[in-house]
Amino acid sequence: MPWAPSASRDALRLRAALNRLVREFFHARNVLEVETPMMSQAGNTDPNIASFSLEFGGHVDAGPRQRWLRTSPEFPLKRLLAAGLGDCYELGRVFRDGEAGGRHNPEFTMLEWYRLGWDLPQLIDETVELVQAALAMIGRTAAVARISFREIYRQRLGIDPMTADEGMLRAAAADIAVDGEGLTRDDWLDLLMTHRLQPDFPAGQLLAVYDYPASQCALARLRDDGDVQVSERFELYLGPLELANGYHELADAREQRARFLRDIDIRRTRGIGTPAIDQSLLDALDAGFPDCSGVALGVDRLLMAMLETARIADALAFDFSRA
Repeated sequence: MPWAPSASRDALRLRAALNRLVREFFHARNVLEVETPMMSQAGNTDPNIASFSLEFGGHVDAGPRQRWLRTSPEFPLKRLLAAGLGDCYELGRVFRDGEAGGRHNPEFTMLEWYRLGWDLPQLIDETVELVQAALAMIGRTAAVARISFREIYRQRLGIDPMTADEGMLRAAAADIAVDGEGLTRDDWLDLLMTHRLQPDFPAGQLLAVYDYPASQCALARLRDDGDVQVSERFELYLGPLELANGYHELADAREQRARFLRDIDIRRTRGIGTPAIDQSLLDALDAGFPDCSGVALGVDRLLMAMLETARIADALAFDFSRA
C-alpha cells in the first residue's frame, strides 16, 4: 500500500520517546534548544555533499532569490555561539540531494550540539553517554572503544594513512569495484574506511575514531601530532553504522574562507554546482568565536540501530519513495 507509512507504529513511538529523551538529556545539562532557518542564502561547499536549491518568488527586496536547504544547522548555530548564546543544540530536519537508499534518505533528522570550552575527549564522552541512554530505552548497552585514525589503518590494513602515497592506497583497495578515475587520495582513504574497516566493526560496540588526516579537516582545528598534522575530529560508530561526526571547531575566519575556496575549486574541477559561500559565518568567526567543540548525530541512524534494521525506511513515517 504506497499510501501507508514505511515505519511501524512501534517505530514511530520509539522515535517520539527518543526525541523526548534527547530534550531531557540536554535540559538536565543546561544546554539550550534552538531553531534555525532551513533555507539559507548560502549552501554547503563540501564537494562530497550535494545541496537542494530553490527559488524565492517574493519581492526582490527580501534578498537573493536562490536559497539552499540546509544540509546541517552548523552555520547558524555557530553564529549564535559567536553572539554569546552559550551551549546550545538543535534537533531538526536537514536535506541532502542524491542520498537515497538503504541507509540514506534525502530528508532526515539531525541532532547537533556545541559545548563551550570542551575538548574532543569530553565531547566523545557525552556523545557516548547519550547513545548509551538511548540504547538503555530498549534494554541494551554497548562496549566502548577509542582508536586514532592512524592506528586503526595501521593495525587492520598495515598501512599508515598519514604517509602512504596514493599508489599504496589504491593497492589496498584493489578489489573494491569502483571507477578510480578522478579519485583523490582522500577518496581512497574513505573507500578503505567504508569497504575495508567499517564492515568489520564489532556489533554491539561504540567505536570512536579520532584525529583524522589534516586533509580531512572540514571545519575542525588542526594540531601537530609528532611527525604529522591531524584534524581534531572524531566519528562515532555503533557496529558498522556511522552515527556521529564531531570537531574541535575552527575559529579562524581566514582559514575557513581558504577551505571554502578549496572546496569550490574541487567542485569546479568535478563539474558540479558551486553554492554561495556563507559570508555570515565568516563574519561571525571574525567577530570572535568561542573555543568550543561540536558534534552532529544522525537520529535516524540511531533509530535504525535501536530497531536493529538496515533500512532507514523502517525508522521514517514516510521514506522518500512515499513522501
